[in-house]
Amino acid sequence: MTREEYANMLLPKVMHDRAYYEEKYKKRNLPNDAMVTRIGPSPTGFVHIGTLYQAIVANRLAKQSGGVCFLRVEDTDQKRLVENGIEQILDAVKNYQIPFDEYPIDMEHEVGEYGPYIQSKRVDIYQAFAKDLIIKDLAYPSFLTDEEKEEMTEKQKKRKQRIGYYGIWASAERSLTMEEVKEKVEKGIPYVIRLKSKGSFDNKIIVEDCIKGKLEFPENDMDHVLLKSDGIPTYHFAHAVDDTLMGTTHVTRGDEWLSSLPLHMELFHVLGFEPPKYAHLATIQKEEDGKRRKISKRKDPEANVKFYSEQGIPVEAVKIYLLTLANSNFEEWFLANPDKDIEEFKVTFDAMSESGALFDMEKLLNISKNYLSRITAEKFYEELYDWANVYDKNSLSDLENYKDIIIATLNIERNTEKPRKDYGMYSEVLPNISYMYGEFKPENYEWQKITDMEEIREILNTYIENYYDEDDTEEVWFNKMKRLCDSLGYASNMKEYKKNPENFKGNVADVSTVIRVALTGKSRTPNLYDIMKILGIDEIKTRIQKIG
Repeated sequence: MTREEYANMLLPKVMHDRAYYEEKYKKRNLPNDAMVTRIGPSPTGFVHIGTLYQAIVANRLAKQSGGVCFLRVEDTDQKRLVENGIEQILDAVKNYQIPFDEYPIDMEHEVGEYGPYIQSKRVDIYQAFAKDLIIKDLAYPSFLTDEEKEEMTEKQKKRKQRIGYYGIWASAERSLTMEEVKEKVEKGIPYVIRLKSKGSFDNKIIVEDCIKGKLEFPENDMDHVLLKSDGIPTYHFAHAVDDTLMGTTHVTRGDEWLSSLPLHMELFHVLGFEPPKYAHLATIQKEEDGKRRKISKRKDPEANVKFYSEQGIPVEAVKIYLLTLANSNFEEWFLANPDKDIEEFKVTFDAMSESGALFDMEKLLNISKNYLSRITAEKFYEELYDWANVYDKNSLSDLENYKDIIIATLNIERNTEKPRKDYGMYSEVLPNISYMYGEFKPENYEWQKITDMEEIREILNTYIENYYDEDDTEEVWFNKMKRLCDSLGYASNMKEYKKNPENFKGNVADVSTVIRVALTGKSRTPNLYDIMKILGIDEIKTRIQKIG
């Protein structure tokens, strides 16, 4: 039996050979310094914030270099796939407006010439390359059962040896003859295809990481699985084949993959490929009890990208925040260039942290408040409506019926040198401005210093009967508020009040608070003059009458 016949016996369903695929996937026609990057999420759970983080970095690196960034769904771990996992990935990409050049649109359609972009549709490719390795005696079949593997592991633990399939532990299967293998295959004994490692754990390899610099590891000597018993590849093998055929120049991924580098370097070597450059991003971390830990899918709701959508944190704010984690100089650039698109910022490896990036929800919400304070009220309304249309459908009728009032309220103190920063999430908006529309039914009035109801009624009735005119400018309106104070024994001048508080019932701030609370139920609101202009005189009188 020739080695080619031997390989055909082990992988009988391969439709094309290695040469076919190397011819099919031509080298990309790009400038020499153009980066080709990718993001490879697995549909084994919700989309992690770390995946979005990596996607933003990979995209910026590719786009600013005139290169290409593609999305490849890595669904080779069939046992851990979740229902609608791929759809969740595609929805997240769409929601966060990640501008991939090549990607799967859905399970049947895609954009790009280097697909399929879902790994389970590329099985013949992996098998073709595995078959080539078998022919070259660089891979072999392994019939090791789960029970035998567990027994081997226990022996290694007792002997305090490294855990894994290597050296003497793999020698029995490595030395099987082709006839012995054929006999097992004909008996229907399941097998996987393993790498026949040429490495030695005593040797060292050096990898130059784009972020962490020069890294040294023991050489891989493990006979890792390349193809599982169902013919599906492992992640390690699939990524080596795909990144080469798809022209990846730079792999940006989390530093939890650092320990896999020796295996990956050997895979590229045995396949005869030039490895891409690696950039291992520091994982996003949280601080708990004074200690740092990796943000957890199990413990932390903010690990799930859907959390931000559900809460109503704007997409743009999340992207801005992740860029502050990605590059230490982004925040300074962003503050200096408030009117520029964040896509104009150049991401660089040398400004990336080698240690963990600490997640800070308070900072994210501050960024969100800044973002929402800078957009127009009309754009704010549109984003709020789009969010409610998915996550708060009960609010749609209010948004539609009171659109003009809501926009006017959002516009209060917006177009100023220091605009208000009231909201960090869309979910906060309507509960905080509901007093502006519909039937006014406050659960309680937040009266502050003036609480005597007779005094409150006198202030309100005197003001509405003798002083308020909806045609007044804000300056005239405020001067009338001062005259009201003078007429009722309150200080219209704060300096005078601070000098001699005993001479007055209170001050102009106390009086304006009474009016504010009567009209809104709240003691803290945007500018009272603007609120009153939006409410109109009829509604103002109706609300004052509620006080009695």
